[in-house]
Amino acid sequence: MAIIRPFRGIRPQIEYAQQIAALPYDVYSSEEAREMVSKEPLSFLKVDRAETNFPPGQDIYAPCVYEKAGSILQDWMKEGYLLQEEKKIYYLYELTMKNRVQTGIVAVASVDDYNNQIIKKHENTRSDKELDRIRHIDGCGMQTGPIFLAYRDNQLLNSLVEKAKQREALYDFTKEDGVRHRVFVMDSEEEIKSIGDAFQSIDQIYIADGHHRCASAVKVCMDRRAANPAYTGEEEYNYFLSVLFPQSQLEILDYNRVVKDLNGLTEEQFLDKLSQSFQIEKQEDRISPGKKGQWGMYLGESWYLLTLKEETAVLQDAVHTLDVSILQDYCLAPILGIENPKTDKRIDFIGGIRGIEELERRVHKDCKVAFSLKATSMEELFAVADQGLLMPPKSTWFEPKLRSGLFLHKI
Repeated sequence: MAIIRPFRGIRPQIEYAQQIAALPYDVYSSEEAREMVSKEPLSFLKVDRAETNFPPGQDIYAPCVYEKAGSILQDWMKEGYLLQEEKKIYYLYELTMKNRVQTGIVAVASVDDYNNQIIKKHENTRSDKELDRIRHIDGCGMQTGPIFLAYRDNQLLNSLVEKAKQREALYDFTKEDGVRHRVFVMDSEEEIKSIGDAFQSIDQIYIADGHHRCASAVKVCMDRRAANPAYTGEEEYNYFLSVLFPQSQLEILDYNRVVKDLNGLTEEQFLDKLSQSFQIEKQEDRISPGKKGQWGMYLGESWYLLTLKEETAVLQDAVHTLDVSILQDYCLAPILGIENPKTDKRIDFIGGIRGIEELERRVHKDCKVAFSLKATSMEELFAVADQGLLMPPKSTWFEPKLRSGLFLHKI
């Protein structure tokens, strides 16, 4: 059973919410973050990417950067931009993108549930990225970026959420990307008990996005437990900030690939090697695959439809049946020499939100070949996590992104 609890959230005053709300820290480069902060001085990027408060060239991992993030939060509390709730409550966070609505419960989830694999992951994390967020949490004394969690639909939770959304929203604003954000408060004793009880009937929760933030929060907790052997488990650091969504409301977009060279092959040689595992059909139009087991490929000003030959496939488990894995195992590694897509500088990844046109643009600019993929499904994500396996890097792209700065969890 999952332990999902209310918390004394720190959040923006209503009049500042739209200004403060910002896309996650890892969506931006340092230069892009500086540009955003210059346009909006109250953007939460000022905290999440605190190097923006220093001259260009500042080491973004220097201790002073993390200290600055914490001092800004304290200043914003004193100046009235942020406030803390009087008691522990839940929130609802509704995002609407192109008429598709998803509503999550904002709460804190248990570190022990993560360690015991009630909360399941599907991606590996990098130690350097973990360390960055560990230092950020320690510098702020808060968890500032919510973990995007998913659960299989639950009728009781659905009804509680829909009932609560009938009341007036705490926040209601639309950002420059057209995504509408609404936040509702769930603070009655009856609601709080009902939500906690409902999650106790759920024994599997999945990380959809935010693996590094989650792993960092867990490691901060374990460090603090080690420093405080008398801990009770009730301390706030034993829980991490989360937004939990029902599976049916979530959509994963395609995560496409571009490669900068053909590994010393001519186009003809590359196509010949590819034909050993794939059926290749030249197309007149751009290819955005409509079914599993097919890929689009843009090479030499032409689009091709790739279909894996049946006699080629050796599908061993939930990971190896993923389209991203098949492309890696039968093309990227053996033909193009990309053994580790996480570290190889010859490959780049294009989120589906950018459109198929971006693949053509990159091939015309600095790449030789591009591949479009059908998006990984939520059921595939669940299957991988349930088997205790890990997806290849860049297998899922969730939209819309949760905004940072709307909910903070003091530890």
